[in-house]
Amino acid sequence: MLRFLLRRGLDAQEKAVGESVDYLRHVVDVSPAALLRFASIMPFANSRKVLPENAWFVAQVVASQHEDCGTCLQITVNLARQGGVNQALLRAALDGDCDGMSGEMADVYRFTKSVLAAGDDEELRETLRARYGERGLIELAYAIAASRIPPTVKRALGYAKSCSVVPVKL
Repeated sequence: MLRFLLRRGLDAQEKAVGESVDYLRHVVDVSPAALLRFASIMPFANSRKVLPENAWFVAQVVASQHEDCGTCLQITVNLARQGGVNQALLRAALDGDCDGMSGEMADVYRFTKSVLAAGDDEELRETLRARYGERGLIELAYAIAASRIPPTVKRALGYAKSCSVVPVKL
């Protein structure tokens, strides 16, 4: 019964995000408890209170693109669009076009890229801390970190398609 309910939930999630979540169906088939543990990261992954939505999604798009060029990235773009993020901003983030973003969003883009490259851009961190506050910086860190989890799990389970570039639809 639990597997049935979890699969129904996954069907609804798949419809909402517009992409397959087959890797999560596999987890349900093997261990419903493992899926519930995976789902327990959602409060962490969605803990945005003060960081502006555009900054949140720019960080997620950049991190998702870094980890995966396939369905996880498309899900992130779909969620950003559902959240009202401007298509031009998403295109600029996907293309790495800092000139096509506001200075504020270009800072988020560059900082996220630095974090993903294991860099330590102290000046940019302090700029973002001053702009968004300590809580906003924490939320930015969470947006980056949480975006890396699904592609990593998919890749480890053999469900990633990062070898074949999937054109992202805006």
